[in-house]
Amino acid sequence: MKVYDWLVVGAGLTGAALSYELSKAGFSVLLIEENQDSANATRFSYGGIPYWSGTSPLTTQLASEGINRYHELSAELDQDFEFRNIDLLLTIASNTNPHTTRSQYNHFAIQPQLLDVNAACELEPMINPEAISGAIHFNHAHVNPQLLVKAYLSGLSAHGGEICLDQVTGFTREGVSTLKSNYFSKNMAVCAGGIGRSLLQNAGISTRLCFTHAEVIETIPSELTLRSLVMPAVSERFILESQSSNLDEVWNYDNYEVSPPSIDVGAIQFKNRQLRIGQLSMAHTNPHLERDLKQSEISIREQVNKVLPAIASVRGSCHHCLVAFSPDSLPLIGTVAGNIAGNIAENIYLFSGFTSPFVYVPTLAKRFALSVGGNFDPLISQLSPQRFGNS
Repeated sequence: MKVYDWLVVGAGLTGAALSYELSKAGFSVLLIEENQDSANATRFSYGGIPYWSGTSPLTTQLASEGINRYHELSAELDQDFEFRNIDLLLTIASNTNPHTTRSQYNHFAIQPQLLDVNAACELEPMINPEAISGAIHFNHAHVNPQLLVKAYLSGLSAHGGEICLDQVTGFTREGVSTLKSNYFSKNMAVCAGGIGRSLLQNAGISTRLCFTHAEVIETIPSELTLRSLVMPAVSERFILESQSSNLDEVWNYDNYEVSPPSIDVGAIQFKNRQLRIGQLSMAHTNPHLERDLKQSEISIREQVNKVLPAIASVRGSCHHCLVAFSPDSLPLIGTVAGNIAGNIAENIYLFSGFTSPFVYVPTLAKRFALSVGGNFDPLISQLSPQRFGNS
């Protein structure tokens, strides 16, 4: 019977990065993923790296470390994951005062530039000038999410880590149960995104991990060229997360709509010329909720057509995933208190709830691996799930 040092559940960005860093630190690691091509938040994300987005000493430090970590990873993983600099344009609605909206960004560590309509459309010609009153411009960075995960998994294998395709069904003090077998480990890390809440809940472990249902359109390769990453200056998704996380008691219901759907108009184009456009978000406590993706696609395209009409009709399909977050927008990293089979389980860790995963995950995965190797990290301790108490 093989006993690993670490079992990691979930092979999105969080699980792939954490598994790699743990194996690099000398631990024996088994990464368990349910599907070969998992329809997770990483798979359908935009891949933006907002290294400008620090709003406190903690997040400013993490954002700075995050962008620096990418420069190291390019050589360390020895794979191209399309890391690049890109313009980020945050569009301001035509009926909104641009200076008022710009003032909402005063608390960020790196300050943006406010562009008028002409300057915004010169930077990104696909924007409909009649739909905006201006735009907020940041220097931004970007990766291809799938290629980054692939690079991490290749690095994991190179350091002796193992990958298993199986579905985790439960936890024991000695490991996990799956559809196919039982696996044994000294420690377990849950990196399963939105589904992580129910996985832990089924083991009798309560967390403040929340999630939204997200839907985005992925297109076929297009001859059109989108120069920038475009997003709204006022994100409906972030408003939804803030409101729904304050209603912690409703997350204990199995089938409850916490917040109705909202749509953010955005778009990014990858090097293979595929586009990801729009994002519909809704908060519902059932992670397995059935959604009408055809209707969602219609709704997303209608909203995108107002701001980016040229790409709104590019052929593609709508996809669904869960996006995890925490009540204070900081990740949940550390042990989670639980009682399994009458015994306190202190070897189950959570590594999830990243509101800006691409800027935070690479550096925090490295810090976590070093901390569990015996190097106490006061920064990691600030992100403990225990900061919310026993709720």
